[in-house]
Amino acid sequence: MACSLKISSWKLLIVFLLASNSQHDDLYYADAKPQVPCFFIFGDSIADNGNNNNLNTTIKINYLPYGIDFPEGATGRFTNGRTPMDFLAEFMGFDHYIPPFATANGSDILEGVNYASGGAGIRNESGQFGGDRMSMNRQLENHKTTVSRIIKMLGNREQAMEYLSKCIYAVAIGGNDYFNNYFIPIIYPTNAQFTPSQYATVLNQQFSQQLKTLHKYGARKVAVYGQDMPRCTLFLKSICAFNTASCMAYMTNAITLFNDGLKPMVAGLSHSLPDANFIYINYTGIMTSIFNSQGFNKNINFPCCQVTGTGNIFPLNCNRHGYVCRNRSQYAFFDAVHPTEAVYELQTRRTYRAESPTDSYPFDIEHLAKL
Repeated sequence: MACSLKISSWKLLIVFLLASNSQHDDLYYADAKPQVPCFFIFGDSIADNGNNNNLNTTIKINYLPYGIDFPEGATGRFTNGRTPMDFLAEFMGFDHYIPPFATANGSDILEGVNYASGGAGIRNESGQFGGDRMSMNRQLENHKTTVSRIIKMLGNREQAMEYLSKCIYAVAIGGNDYFNNYFIPIIYPTNAQFTPSQYATVLNQQFSQQLKTLHKYGARKVAVYGQDMPRCTLFLKSICAFNTASCMAYMTNAITLFNDGLKPMVAGLSHSLPDANFIYINYTGIMTSIFNSQGFNKNINFPCCQVTGTGNIFPLNCNRHGYVCRNRSQYAFFDAVHPTEAVYELQTRRTYRAESPTDSYPFDIEHLAKL
C-alpha cells in the first residue's frame, strides 16, 4: 500500500510539473487583464483586418477562401486565418482582436484600433494603381481622430497622453513602397529618380518623420517592423516581368538597404524623443529562420490557393471561391504574396518573445510591454 501511494504521489507530482511548465511556456495568457491597456496597429496588407473592405480598390479580399480558417470567415484579412497582429493581441492578453478603424466606435477605441490598409505605403503614391488605400499619412490622420475622441472620453489631453503612453504601437509598413512602387518602373518614376541607396535614405527619412508624428500623438512604446524579402516563386515572376535588372539580387539589395537604416533610426528616435522606446523587429531574419527550420521551403514555390488572375496587373490574389489546399499548415504562402496563418503564428511568437539576439533590437515586444 505504501509503495502504491508513493508511486501515485510521484505521478501526481510529474503531472503537476508538466502542467506548470506548459502554462509557463505558453504565450497565450489566460489572465483577464491585458499586459497593456491598448494596442494600435499601422501597416499594410500584412496587418489589415478589414479597412479596405469598403474602399474603391482591387486590393481587398473580403471573400472566401480568405478567412477559411478564421472563426468569422472572410473579414478582409489577407490570409487563411489570423494575422500577425491578431496573434500579437492574443500574446499580450487581449480577449478579442483589435477592430479596424473602418468599424471601430464608442469605447472600443480605448483598447486600440487597427489602421492598416492593403496596398498602403510610407509614400502616398505607393499602391495607387490598385485603387484607393490608406497610406501611412492617412493612417496617422485617422489616429489623430481617434486620439481626439479618447481625449474627450478621458476628460482632458493630459490624462489621455498618460493613458496612451502605456499602450503598444506596432508599425509594419514599407513593402508596397518597393513592390507596388520602386520595382515597377513602367508605372512609377521613383526607380528613375533614385538609386536603391538614395531611395532607402529618402524612405527612411519620411518614415522617421511619420514615427515622430506618432510620438506627438502620445505613442511611447513602438515596435517597427522591417521588411521581408520576396520568396514565393509566382510573386517573383510577376514582379520580375516588369524589372529587367538581375531581379532577385537587385530586390534583396534594395530592401536590405532600407532595413539597415531602420535599426539606427529607432535608436535615434528613442534617444531624441521624450520618454520614447522604439524597437526594431528583424522580420527578414525571423522569416528566413522559420522557412529554413520548419520545412516550409518544400511548398514555397506555390501558393495554397488557386491564383490565375483577378483583373489586376499582378495575378497574385486567391480566386474567389477557388481551389484551396487542405494541408494549409504545411504551406508557406496562402496566396502569392501573403504567408499562411501557420507561418504568422511562428513569426509572431518570435516577435513577441525573441528566440535569438538578432530577432529584435534592443529588445522584444514582451519587454517593451513591461516598460
